[in-house]
Amino acid sequence: MATGADLRAVREAAGLSLCGLARRTHFAKSYLSMVETGKRPVAADVADAYEQVLGVPLRPAPADPVRLAHEWLVGESPVVVQVRAGRRVGAELATELERRVVELRHLDDVVACRDLLPAVSRELADAEGLVRSASFSERVGRRLFTAVGELAQLAGWIASDAGRHAEAQRFYVSGVGAAGEASDRVLGAQLLSSLSYQIANVGDPRDAVLLARTAALGTVGATPVVRALFLERVAWASVRAADVTGTWRALDAVDEAYERRGGSGSEPEWVYWLDRSEIDVMAGRCMIELGRPADAEPLLARAIAHYPPDHAREVALYSSWLAESHARAGDLDAARDALDRAQQHAEIMPSARTAARLDVVRAVCGSG
Repeated sequence: MATGADLRAVREAAGLSLCGLARRTHFAKSYLSMVETGKRPVAADVADAYEQVLGVPLRPAPADPVRLAHEWLVGESPVVVQVRAGRRVGAELATELERRVVELRHLDDVVACRDLLPAVSRELADAEGLVRSASFSERVGRRLFTAVGELAQLAGWIASDAGRHAEAQRFYVSGVGAAGEASDRVLGAQLLSSLSYQIANVGDPRDAVLLARTAALGTVGATPVVRALFLERVAWASVRAADVTGTWRALDAVDEAYERRGGSGSEPEWVYWLDRSEIDVMAGRCMIELGRPADAEPLLARAIAHYPPDHAREVALYSSWLAESHARAGDLDAARDALDRAQQHAEIMPSARTAARLDVVRAVCGSG
């Protein structure tokens, strides 16, 4: 793990001030200063932020993340061991399950859906079996049902990426039930919002708008970054439904919500990935749909430049949008260059969603 001194060294080597880094992340300057001087530990999300903004790897990536995903399949989870033993479930197992959920979620950044979905599906089935058959206190039960809901959301997201949309919908809906058992309205809204994103892409966008808005309106107590995420999905559903006014209103609300974000630890872990680059990508995608590709290009190019190269699926997807922005602006040479980069990254981390996008962009670019 990198130290605070390491963070400071790479930031200064990149010629970026502490104030400048704070502006490009969701962390306060004062907090980053304490991290760099060793007064606060280097949390994983802080290291992620430095890596993304500075483009410098600070931590070794898993030597073989695909192998790690397969180890989840052949190994026996602590949930199964606990249930077989027949003991009352306590906080220790809840903590272990929460840790495993986080690990699987971050594996999704670097492991293809075909390799990760079986592992996540199995973990979800084990966790669902646990909450059906084990005994536990009310407090532990809320934590367990929350973990089930988060696993269901992750399974739905990965299944959707694999093109298994009916299965993804079943995961999302079952997760809403688990979130209800945990009395976690925000998590329930996250599941519905995720489902709205799928429907916007492969179903009736008008249904997606209704679902996305319902999720956003139903979470009055959501934290700023979570609210920004829900509003992004409102924007995407709106633009797919050709609602220009609704799209711009939602994009403006995304920026307003994100600017109110707090420091480290103030947001749920499942929204760790949403940063300014992701927000710019969504804005750029919406601008292309609205017929403003020239405005989309700088947003997409800047975001891609700051994206970790080992996140090949996202680099492929976002490069495909950059290619489309160039093509629709009339610069076919730049479009084909971006499309080539997208295809190279797509080969590293295959996904049905990426393949469908590339087919669309090839047609726009006029390439076979």
